[in-house]
Amino acid sequence: MPDLEKEKPAAAVTTETPTPPPPPSAKPAPPAEAPGQQYFFGEPLVGFDPSEITGSLIVIEGMDGSGRSTQITLLQEWLESEGFAVQTSGLRRSNLVGRDIDELLAKNAVTRLTLALMYATDFFDQVEHRILPALRSGTIVLADRYIFTLIGRGVVRGINRDYMSGLYAMALRPHLTFWLNVRPETAFGREFRKAQAISYWEAGRDMSLSHDLYWSFIRYQTMIKREFEVMAKKHNFSELDGEASVSAVNKLLRQRIAEQLGIRSTKYTPSSALSYLWR
Repeated sequence: MPDLEKEKPAAAVTTETPTPPPPPSAKPAPPAEAPGQQYFFGEPLVGFDPSEITGSLIVIEGMDGSGRSTQITLLQEWLESEGFAVQTSGLRRSNLVGRDIDELLAKNAVTRLTLALMYATDFFDQVEHRILPALRSGTIVLADRYIFTLIGRGVVRGINRDYMSGLYAMALRPHLTFWLNVRPETAFGREFRKAQAISYWEAGRDMSLSHDLYWSFIRYQTMIKREFEVMAKKHNFSELDGEASVSAVNKLLRQRIAEQLGIRSTKYTPSSALSYLWR
């Protein structure tokens, strides 16, 4: 048998240049998304077929008193005048638990976690029975608040942010999300003028922020505003000055929605039934 040891050069006399280490390999490609996953914040709904969606989901977010409901009403009339079918959605509108939530809120007799879970039930019942059927039929869905309000409310009440986000992992991603940003002081004035009262929950009275109604409202809504600021950056909200005139805000909304839907003209004058909103 040959003497293999004699065939090897001595380590001390080698003149070969050491081979440089290979460059770090490229990062592995991320796993492919499940069908339809890009349409949701997390896992897609079972049986969801993205090819069935021919409508658009447009969300108007903002704190109490930001003018969301006014803009939803005006946008619905404008879109219908352009020939679109329009469906609206909002909080506590499901047939399953909407009235139950109203009753619990009226009695101030519900824990924070229970309330958060009931709102999630209300939301997904609407997704199943109102939002998805509308989008499948080519309808424009105008949402007066969405999961962002629900997540923000839960987080400021001490519920874990990841937990709250996980509750809504199967929520549909809106095609457009607008945030009407107003100061809490402005919101208070608008809410009080509208009803001559401030809701226990709108003022965050359950959180014992202040014995004074005004300051409780301001502190609570300031916390909600901060959550919106975080989510606006994360989810690319279109932020609008909610303290501008109704007509000015509506004009900007129409311009951006027209781009999304391919509407050529954004001219609009409210009907006599809605003229009182135009100021």
